[in-house]
Amino acid sequence: MSNYAAAPDRYNQVPYARCGRSGLKLPRLSLGLWHNFGGVDAFENGRKMARRAFDLGITHFDLANNYGPPPGSAEENFGKIMDLDLGPYRDELIISTKAGYAMWDGPYGEWGSRKYLLSSLDQSLDRMGLDYVDIFYSHRPDPDTPLEETMGALATAVHGGKALYVGVSNYSAEQTVRAHEILDDLGVPLVIHQPKYNLLERSVEPELFPALTELGIGCIPFSPLAQGQLTSRYLKSIPEDSRAASESVFLQHSEVEQNQTKIVALAGIAEKRGQTLAQMALTWVLRQPAVTTVLIGASRTEQIEENVACATAAGFSDEEIAAIDAACAEGSR
Repeated sequence: MSNYAAAPDRYNQVPYARCGRSGLKLPRLSLGLWHNFGGVDAFENGRKMARRAFDLGITHFDLANNYGPPPGSAEENFGKIMDLDLGPYRDELIISTKAGYAMWDGPYGEWGSRKYLLSSLDQSLDRMGLDYVDIFYSHRPDPDTPLEETMGALATAVHGGKALYVGVSNYSAEQTVRAHEILDDLGVPLVIHQPKYNLLERSVEPELFPALTELGIGCIPFSPLAQGQLTSRYLKSIPEDSRAASESVFLQHSEVEQNQTKIVALAGIAEKRGQTLAQMALTWVLRQPAVTTVLIGASRTEQIEENVACATAAGFSDEEIAAIDAACAEGSR
């Protein structure tokens, strides 16, 4: 155990919002451990980022069983951070994990079976050294497993005391509505949905957002900065040490080139607002009434500090929204 003591003013930094119609409140920014917290990353840097986030009022830490690399190592490292620093504040934290993507060999190591989901949750709790998680997600819909089985497994996690709330990620509007119905019959509310959403990816607006609002389900978009495209990193070129240059499965060189004109135009709008491109992109996501909190990633504490400012930023004028929409349409015609 370290001598870490959380900042006494941490609850004066970021506003909180109710998650759908549940009693759960989440900070307007949450920290995702998808990248930069794995076994290949510098542990002390991740530890520093987690502590700084909590000092700034970010109480929600989002993980998944396969985050790393290697898979599982982000949960292991977060468990160490809990043991070293954040453990005394467990009742102030909202910790989530997910299961759905490939995690181990064989037919029970991915997708949405009861066998996989509940085994994965047990493994996640063991890696993090926790008795329970606050939110357990089905990370993706399984086309070959009845939704009743997948949602039944989530309900079992709650009834068994291993999760307080449940959510889904990457589910369509139709799938989400059905999942909500099944869970409601089991006495467990579907509290939150985690979709991909940003200035460059808006496919969830027409159907999913209205469904979430109608059903009273919270929303925590991931990839709000489009894997770093909506930051200053790619404004002039594609740096040799960037994710796009490495031909990452998450961001392709060609994708950045295709969006370059849009990114530059959006950066100009952000500058006129007195924001960085990243700050404006996050502020734009948070303007959506359906959105409870936005999931940020970071590789340095300075990025977290920069992004926190968006939680209290001024809203957008009609002219700014029109300019943003026009910029996002550049090169799309």
